[in-house]
Amino acid sequence: MSDAKRAECLRGKGVTKIFGMGDKKTVAVDHVDFDFREGEIISIVGESGSGKTTLSKMLLGLISVSEGQIYFQGQPRDIKGGKKKREYWKNIQAIFQDPFSSYNMFNKIDSVLLDCINMRGGKHLPYEEKFKLMSEACSFVNLEFKELTNKYPFELSGGQMQRLMIARIFLLKPKILLADEPTSMIDACSRSTILDMLLKLRDEINMTVIFITHDIGLAYYISDQVYIMEHGKFVEHGAAEECIIHPKAAYTKRLINDVPKIYEEWDLSTV
Repeated sequence: MSDAKRAECLRGKGVTKIFGMGDKKTVAVDHVDFDFREGEIISIVGESGSGKTTLSKMLLGLISVSEGQIYFQGQPRDIKGGKKKREYWKNIQAIFQDPFSSYNMFNKIDSVLLDCINMRGGKHLPYEEKFKLMSEACSFVNLEFKELTNKYPFELSGGQMQRLMIARIFLLKPKILLADEPTSMIDACSRSTILDMLLKLRDEINMTVIFITHDIGLAYYISDQVYIMEHGKFVEHGAAEECIIHPKAAYTKRLINDVPKIYEEWDLSTV
């Protein structure tokens, strides 16, 4: 489907985040514009300190916008007050880099999944129906709910915890998923599996997936659109093929050149 036919889900105009005041002021995100469409896979690529995680927190509504405006489904986003924020979070969810800090370790896995069902309006369903939903969600990510019930998150491996995060998304079915380095703490084999799960989920419910990553190779592999971020600004954006195969910005070219190629001698002079 062409971009023109995809419905707008998130758009930003002049979005800025400033921390501190006066001489101690830091502009973490500097007047960025973006346009994310339904069912797209978007990657926001940049090194540590580029502002990409700060932007992701603004998109989630976890921190306020200093200047500019975020639009959700074509309307200025209004998340003032707890009720409006909870309603917004039904539509946008996140998977974070560190699965160990993504859970309350004192809540059992059953409780984690039941909270998702309740959030989607299933609070009064009979337990048999809830059990079926939880089993389906775990099966989607190659986990057995019967083996997880009554366990705590800390009893799982990092890879299992990441897959459980995707099971949550399967139950919540948000319109937008924000994935902040979701595969950086797991092995290469599990990484591929988790990416495949996210792409399958996108196809099933037409969900927009926004990857926050420093990995330009990953961005090229999975994305429809890529935004390259340096010092709080987007220095380049467009179709993944165009941005990465035919980069224009010097920063994009450097990110690409910094990716080691196994068939070339590695230049470590800049390390």
